[in-house]
Amino acid sequence: MPLKYLFALFFLVNFSVFSQEGALVSQVLLPSKYDQKTYVTQRLPLNEVPDIDGLIKEPIWDIVTWTGDFIEQMPDENTSPAQETQFKIAYDSKYLYVAVRCFDTEPDKIEKRLSRRDGFQGDRVAFILDSYLDKRTAFAFSVTAAGVKGDEFVSENGNNWDDSWNPIWYVATNIDSLGWTAEMKIPFSQLKFGNAKEQFWGLQLSRMLFRAQERSAWDRIPQNAAGMVSEFGTLRGLIDIEPQRQLEIQPFTVGQYDTYQAQKGNPYRDGKDPKLNLGLDAKIGITNDLTLDLTVNPDFGQVEADPGAIALDGFQIFFREQRPFFIENKNIFDFRFANGNDNLFYSRRIGRSPQLGASAPEGGHINRPNNTTILGAAKFSGKTKNGWSLGILESVTNGMYAESDFNGQRSETLVEPMTNYLVGRAQKDFNNRMSFLGAIFTATNRQSDPLAVSLHKAAYTGGIDFLHQWKDRTYYIEGNVIGSRVQGTPEAIRETQESIVHMFQRSDATHLSVDPEKTSLSGTGGKLVFGKGAGVWQYSMGGNWRSPELELNDVGFLRETDLIRQFANLRAQFLDPSSWYRSATLRFSQSSTYDFQGNNNRLQYDFRGEVNFINNWNFEMGLTHKPLININAFLRGGPRWRFSEENFMFFSVGSDDRKKLAVGAGFVKSQAKDNNFSLDRYGLDLTYQPLDALSMSLALEYEVNPSRTQYVTQGLANSLPYYITAAIDQTSFVTSMRLNYTINPNLTLQYYGQPFIANGVYSDFNYVTNAAAKRLDYRVAWYDQQQITKENGQYLIDQDRNGTTDFSFSDPDFSFIQFRSNLVMRWEYIPGSELFLVWSQGATGFANPMDRLGYSLRDQILNQKLDNTFLIKATYRFAR
Repeated sequence: MPLKYLFALFFLVNFSVFSQEGALVSQVLLPSKYDQKTYVTQRLPLNEVPDIDGLIKEPIWDIVTWTGDFIEQMPDENTSPAQETQFKIAYDSKYLYVAVRCFDTEPDKIEKRLSRRDGFQGDRVAFILDSYLDKRTAFAFSVTAAGVKGDEFVSENGNNWDDSWNPIWYVATNIDSLGWTAEMKIPFSQLKFGNAKEQFWGLQLSRMLFRAQERSAWDRIPQNAAGMVSEFGTLRGLIDIEPQRQLEIQPFTVGQYDTYQAQKGNPYRDGKDPKLNLGLDAKIGITNDLTLDLTVNPDFGQVEADPGAIALDGFQIFFREQRPFFIENKNIFDFRFANGNDNLFYSRRIGRSPQLGASAPEGGHINRPNNTTILGAAKFSGKTKNGWSLGILESVTNGMYAESDFNGQRSETLVEPMTNYLVGRAQKDFNNRMSFLGAIFTATNRQSDPLAVSLHKAAYTGGIDFLHQWKDRTYYIEGNVIGSRVQGTPEAIRETQESIVHMFQRSDATHLSVDPEKTSLSGTGGKLVFGKGAGVWQYSMGGNWRSPELELNDVGFLRETDLIRQFANLRAQFLDPSSWYRSATLRFSQSSTYDFQGNNNRLQYDFRGEVNFINNWNFEMGLTHKPLININAFLRGGPRWRFSEENFMFFSVGSDDRKKLAVGAGFVKSQAKDNNFSLDRYGLDLTYQPLDALSMSLALEYEVNPSRTQYVTQGLANSLPYYITAAIDQTSFVTSMRLNYTINPNLTLQYYGQPFIANGVYSDFNYVTNAAAKRLDYRVAWYDQQQITKENGQYLIDQDRNGTTDFSFSDPDFSFIQFRSNLVMRWEYIPGSELFLVWSQGATGFANPMDRLGYSLRDQILNQKLDNTFLIKATYRFAR
């Protein structure tokens, strides 16, 4: 169907839905107008403050009144909650004091699950402040009935909650015959607000009654509202409080001892490596709104290891950021310009694995660094009272060298030059905080070196983005435009042109060609989306693009280019409980992609359904139909490759997660025509909490992913290129194990372990005859016994059967084994200061691809000596 008819059909459907909604708005879909609540606080007398013990016993609390009248938010919105909740707020010149009384007619059923900070398990309350009063961002302070604190920075009007924000504040809880209580003491220095005689802040309190999975709120948040923060009530009465500039300095020391299997004669692998590291983190309030974060010689030793993964398609794998310095306030720097993970700033580039190659001399040994050392980083970020979100990040990484040894003679080879990274981000709210206009700029500059000619000398990106909402945030239009420019030697730019992200050398691309003389490359990208984000029926439609010359991977993330994508989505949310479900969601979507030559590369239709049943079990399923699948990069520079038509389905079911034992299971099935490829994935999740202080989880995933045309290599015969694919029998198995033991909210013990096994056996080698053919039999031709033979781990190809080998390639069979584990004891001995004891184990190996997965696990993990890292890290936070 031509694209213009799809657009016309979608507009007609939307117009029909919109017209029907108009008649129902006053009856069902939108709440009637109501007044948002206001709470007026009072200043405490000088030198009279309550003790933070959770008892709410001091007479000084009587200066302010209790308020309550909470409204159920879920599952049965706008009704009276099962249990009453009340709170009161007071303040002095330095702190905000909050008392919360959670009544419970069955106090013996209060769920008191322990966890580490930000665990969010069991009965809990959250005190949330929009101190900017921008209707989009907020600071959330949570506590469970067991006294476990949680804190999050809220952005995107409640759609993004960042629990990496760890302010210094104080809280205590108590359980009594009436239910449970909480007292909070929050320093104004941990909040951001402007100068004013009287402060007006957005205010919300919410309570989770865990056993009923019931959430209630002080100020009503209508179901299907466009956001949460914009629905807050108001806190008044904060008079003559002065903004407090934050000043925190946190030195740390790390002792590390690595043990591993010694290699005889290798001076770099003698079986042990001791290390000592000193560093400093700091937060300096330049103004009350804007903070400067500094880190000198940072350490990330206690960060959890990345999950195991292997990619046969050649594209890079996206890993989430786990380092605290880069996680905090990352929402300010975020610039996802299209779909997926593509972003102008991907902080994992800073401190990345060295990019340049280095090999040991024959008969010698080499010591290659695993990561690039970050000498220091600074981050200036925050949001002003008048709606400016600002962020500047600067980081310098050291030049890295691989050291080789040959008979005691040492030499160094550059594997990563010294590099400077700069990211600048700004956004300005307007239109009563319902719209914003923003911009971003990034710069990567590398020190020149003759050994680094294959890397860009400089890379720059920039972009502008906007969001405009109207009709009380019901409708929106958003978009962005970005540009990039990379500079370097002709070798570096040619390598970029021929990388899998770009593939300028594609044999059938009339709009692209490799220019070996180029010393720079410039490209563009962007998106435009229109939609309705509130109500039962929601929709969006739009498109995005990435020009062939766009390049972001110096400090951003970009998977592929030469892409134009159109999409349309329709979603229905049924959030009013019925006799059999608590909530349900249906999603329909359609998308198509083109390249800049005009080729239609993909057409896809999706359906998704989710149900949370009345017994709190969950079910999710999806169906996908892909009648057209073309991939430009599949043959690594060859012609555009067509896969056979694919149908895809999945379902998952999960039991009630309030129970001590919760179980989840899922199944994914994909099947292409002509048996071109298929996928069967089985998943099982178990979570068990035998004690309030102990929780265990186990996640298993087994995958079978065969294909008749897995790309292998390419060769040259009679001056003609041949693209080789083969059948692959690919299986993988991954297990993630977690154990959490909480001695008290400030002292926890955590274990994480993950074995990962991936195995692939190739057979039925073939070569491409017509990459665009609809049927597989016309797309490839299979080698016969006269054309292919195997000798000494090499496949020899006699393409024209004349008895002479035209080209050869190595046996591509593989069996990859990896194991990663962390055992961490964390003790927050005073607020903001911590002690970590860490024991990490790991191993990476290669097994016989013909062995079963269990044998590979036994031989490469269970029967091998694992690498060990023992680490102790101590921090002390000086705060004013």
